[in-house]
Amino acid sequence: MAGFQLAQVKVSWTALLALAHFMYLLVGATIFQILEREAESNNRNHFQLEKLNFLTNYTCLDGPALEKFVQVILDAWEKGVNPSGNSTNPSNWDFSSSFFFAGTVVTTIGYGNLSPSTVSGQVFCVFYALCGIPLNLAFLKQLGKCLTVHLGRLERGMVPVVPHKKIVEAVAVSVFLLVGSLLFLVIPPMLFSYVEDWTFGEGFYFAFITLSTIGFGDYVVGNDPDKEYISLYRSLAGVWIIFALGWLALILNMGGRIMEHIISFTHPGFKRQQEEDDVPPSKLEDTSKI
Repeated sequence: MAGFQLAQVKVSWTALLALAHFMYLLVGATIFQILEREAESNNRNHFQLEKLNFLTNYTCLDGPALEKFVQVILDAWEKGVNPSGNSTNPSNWDFSSSFFFAGTVVTTIGYGNLSPSTVSGQVFCVFYALCGIPLNLAFLKQLGKCLTVHLGRLERGMVPVVPHKKIVEAVAVSVFLLVGSLLFLVIPPMLFSYVEDWTFGEGFYFAFITLSTIGFGDYVVGNDPDKEYISLYRSLAGVWIIFALGWLALILNMGGRIMEHIISFTHPGFKRQQEEDDVPPSKLEDTSKI
């Protein structure tokens, strides 16, 4: 009877999480539609109007010729070639840019503004990602452990000043969060904003979209053909991504444990379910035979 009740709790939590996830997607889709659909319509109408004006001013062109030229521009953009400027634009595949691209592959960010166009490059990218993604996860895990060690040292160093353990943990985590936020979420967006002529909001948006591995590709550093970047600019951005991901993963892990403690405190059945899920299948079989 108790096992049946535990199964009921398990099903209810699964259903609740599935429902919450689905509702979250519905709410997000609705809000994005409200916020973006009108702007998209205005941009589409503006583009069509500009094409009509272009045909009016240049009567030697007809509609199909213009559409063909637009398609050439789109193909160039999809292959990573910026159609603005001239042929002297910096290469997308110099060492710094290639290093940055390799980082976006193994971290699964994938901005989408640049991708291999040759068959050999595409094949290599597949195998490179298959080996690189697990290696990156292992590195981030180890980096998280190192950060946890430093966090423990910070807590031990504060014990003589603040003897209460809970207060020490709260202060140490706060200091760790504040310093990491300055190093990874405040100072880098300021530098990106300065170099790229973005607002701080755009720089912070780029940083968050990058570190969350969403990677829309609407903002990418070192992508303006009218600017002259230092050779290591994009490589340094790639290094920032790696270490910031390690810090962010640790913060999200700490946040997840806090949420588990809160849920376990308010709903004891959730803790029993977690303990049951952590039991290896062989032990579950042994208990079922008893």
